[in-house]
Amino acid sequence: MSLASAITTAQTIFSNTGKQTAIVSQNIANVGSADYSRRLAMMGVDNDGQPYLKVQRAQNDALFKQTVASISDDAGQSRLLFGLQQIQSAFGGADYPTSPSTYMTAFRSSLQTFAASPSSITIARSAVADARDVANALNSASTVVDQVKATTDKEIGEQVVQLNEYLSAFEKVNYTVIGMLANGKDASDALDKRDSLLKSIAGIVGISTTMRQSMDTVIYTSDGSVLFETSARKVELVGKDGSSSPPFHVEIDNEELKPGTGGNTTAQGTLAALFQLRDDIAPMMQNQLDEIARGLIVSFRETDQTIPEENREPGVPGLFIDSSSTDMPTAGTISTGLAGRIKINAAVDDNPMLLRDGGFNNTSTSTNYTYNRDSVAAYTGRLDGLIEQMGTPQAFDATADIGGTATVMGYASNSIGWIEQLRKAATSADETKGAMVAQMQQTLSNETGVSLDEELSLMLDLEQSYKASAKLLTTVDEMLKSLLDMVR
Repeated sequence: MSLASAITTAQTIFSNTGKQTAIVSQNIANVGSADYSRRLAMMGVDNDGQPYLKVQRAQNDALFKQTVASISDDAGQSRLLFGLQQIQSAFGGADYPTSPSTYMTAFRSSLQTFAASPSSITIARSAVADARDVANALNSASTVVDQVKATTDKEIGEQVVQLNEYLSAFEKVNYTVIGMLANGKDASDALDKRDSLLKSIAGIVGISTTMRQSMDTVIYTSDGSVLFETSARKVELVGKDGSSSPPFHVEIDNEELKPGTGGNTTAQGTLAALFQLRDDIAPMMQNQLDEIARGLIVSFRETDQTIPEENREPGVPGLFIDSSSTDMPTAGTISTGLAGRIKINAAVDDNPMLLRDGGFNNTSTSTNYTYNRDSVAAYTGRLDGLIEQMGTPQAFDATADIGGTATVMGYASNSIGWIEQLRKAATSADETKGAMVAQMQQTLSNETGVSLDEELSLMLDLEQSYKASAKLLTTVDEMLKSLLDMVR
């Protein structure tokens, strides 16, 4: 080897070692970054026999696609569970201590106590207070359900805006990747950014991707709609009446996004879960609450005691009333919003003995709705009848999803069972999907992420390479000095 070639070799080693060191330093600086793929310095020899260094980005397309899919599943499941927990909070959380069912049990117990001491005004007032708790529980639960629907409406709008922003950013970075690779430049940073955006998009809507020869990426939704192809497709809110406010559904490339179904939801991404909450679970819970309220009004109705018994039905509201109507609700049919309007008849505040005697609907000229017509202090007929009515099956609207016939007490209990079954299924599925996404992210990180131990080991190797190059230059320097000394 000539001295000139030795110097050239040393310079090349210095140059390549410097580039490798920069790459290793960059890797070390990004240890723990979920959106960074390890850079690899690949050495090669060109057609002229000259060594060169090429930066290669670690990647595993199959693992990445599985990770993206698991992110969608987990995001949808987590958002559904959060919504179910919000609804559960309307009933006091675990064990449902403030549910209508719990308060109805306490109220029935108060009625039984009152029936045992029908002349006690104190016990009568206690029973009235328990009845008010039942109505308040229904009002509160209805309010929370309305809040869940309002929250999801707002969040759907925010998610659509966010998704469009992600797609716009993806379009720009996708062009950057294509351009840099076409010009032989290192596109690693742009590819990291593109993968990060894909993960963010997957958190909102389920996606699948296809890679073209130029590294151009096409994105489809899990339903098959085109989300991105060369340019971003428009994601828009479409109102029920054709307007965009309030939002009724989301369209992607003119295809409606479908909501998820079930406690172990089919929703991929938060949008589908939000629609499941807003358009399925919350309305169904509201229907059940409305039916409980209607069942209470029916159970505590009054009938005209002066006419033949076969002509007395359907009667008129007694203890429980609809604050916006004096009529009995339609039998076996959901009265929309009734749970938010139900209250106890104000007349019972002044005269709690109306609960024992009846007469909420008496007028100044008529006492037709009095059951205790002889004003007997020990009268229990009306109280016994009310207790019996709470345990008597009646017709409920089957579209509320918990049966068509039940006692009002049983129906309220079934409603709690319905939401609890959904919540338990969602909790179990959330744990499974959360574990899956964590495992997939860890596996992907093991394949494409940075290992500090490996990078530090490589840094030591590069240090040895640098020392060897320095030694070579030192040797050449000494040889040149010896040669010059000989010439002198």
